[in-house]
Amino acid sequence: MNIKNILFNKYIKAVLLLAAGIFLGWLFFHSSKEHTHNAVSNNEISGSVTIWTCSMHPQIRMDKPGKCPLCGMDLIPVSTGEGATDPDALEMTEEAMRLADVQTATVTTQSLEKTLRLYGTVQVDERAGLTLAAHIPGRIDKLLVNATGETVHQGQQIATIYSPELVTTQNDLLQALQMGEQGKPLAEAARRKLKLWKLDDKQIVGIEQSGKAQTEFSIYANQSGVVIAKRVNEGDYVTQGAPLYDVSDLDNIWILFDAYESYIPWLRKGDKVIFETKSMPGKDYEGRIAFIDPVLDPQTRTTKMRVEYRNTDGAFKPGMFVTGRVESHIANKNGKLAVPNSAILWTGNRSIVYVKDPETEKPTFRMREVTLGVSLGDTRVVEKGLEEGENVVVNGAFEIDAAAQLAGKPSMMNPPAGKIDHAAMAKDPNIVMLDLSVPGLCGMCKTNIETAAKSVKGVSFAEWSKEKQSVHIMFDKQKTNPEAIEKAIAAVGYDTEHFKAPDDVYEKLAPCCHYRD
Repeated sequence: MNIKNILFNKYIKAVLLLAAGIFLGWLFFHSSKEHTHNAVSNNEISGSVTIWTCSMHPQIRMDKPGKCPLCGMDLIPVSTGEGATDPDALEMTEEAMRLADVQTATVTTQSLEKTLRLYGTVQVDERAGLTLAAHIPGRIDKLLVNATGETVHQGQQIATIYSPELVTTQNDLLQALQMGEQGKPLAEAARRKLKLWKLDDKQIVGIEQSGKAQTEFSIYANQSGVVIAKRVNEGDYVTQGAPLYDVSDLDNIWILFDAYESYIPWLRKGDKVIFETKSMPGKDYEGRIAFIDPVLDPQTRTTKMRVEYRNTDGAFKPGMFVTGRVESHIANKNGKLAVPNSAILWTGNRSIVYVKDPETEKPTFRMREVTLGVSLGDTRVVEKGLEEGENVVVNGAFEIDAAAQLAGKPSMMNPPAGKIDHAAMAKDPNIVMLDLSVPGLCGMCKTNIETAAKSVKGVSFAEWSKEKQSVHIMFDKQKTNPEAIEKAIAAVGYDTEHFKAPDDVYEKLAPCCHYRD
């Protein structure tokens, strides 16, 4: 084969390969184009709109794929689907419901009853305590009660005392008696002085008859009880009225319980308390609330609640730990709406639940902000936000909230837009509506602009529109003005009609928010 034939054959092969490549390329791109056209047509027919968001920052809302301007993660598609007409509703499939283990319960009316667990200690009844004091100044020669815990009885001798002043007064009395009629005034004065030191007539007559001054005098208990504290020792010098012993009658005791701040609405004076101690397990005692301290301890956030108990058998000792319970209720004829604690999501000052829409074919949920009342243990009273008979999510609420965040729906981290209070506007002539021109590009711009406007005192409503490139404001003209609102918006990086945002603040905005050309 000559060279010309070889070159001709190579030329023919190259032409054939080129033609095959062109044909395959046309076939591939034609098919892809038709597929894309069909996909777009299907979306247009179904009314589905796809937006792109970040799984970590759901406030990012883009109309095409790319990177999150905050964390750099790939944006993920979120199709609004058929629920696009209702921006507040989250629609889920039955399969998603099963995977999230979503369970609902009906909101019902419950009676306000609760069992309160209380912890406290046995204390001495302050009203039954008494101090046994020295009514004679002098030196303690002998103590007849030497330890705390001993029982003393009224009239029992508890100490002897030597008093130089008492000896001097006795000698004055004896000398006055020796003076006859002339000494009667002096003798009477000495008798009165001895009586002030708690000597009775019998003792004074004894001194007069013996003709000698006594050097020791006995001190007697003027009340029965148990010695709580011993204040002196033998040989101590005491003044008149100095305490010798503290005694208390333990037949009557106090039990002081610590009541938590949240328990206060449930406790009333006169409520029955069932209590027990570890020293007598299995045995219940009963008492009534006699007093609730009106002052709350700022450290423990508790208040003291007192139960008075007749301790005739001496079973309760001061210092014992006591466990009590109160079956309490708040009087309410019609009861209150309540939901399980698992249905409630707490976020700062807001409490939310997810309510199932009964009128949709597919499972659809809406976030609802509620005002909570008292706790009933496993359930919580709902003062506002729900109606009896509605179905709330009691299991899987966090999963639904996460899906709502990704879909850009109202959620824990994305409060719903405020609503204009037309009733307030009609009543108050100072309420003004205003549209301010503010440029922006994305959902983050919307959040920034609305947050800045609402931060101005007096602004009750702010809603930014990307289409109109303006923010709709409702404010009280006695509290603020348009200039202050525009300044607040410009301060976070957004130009207004009268104020330009500082360049350094504008540059710090996320790249998706850079609206300037």
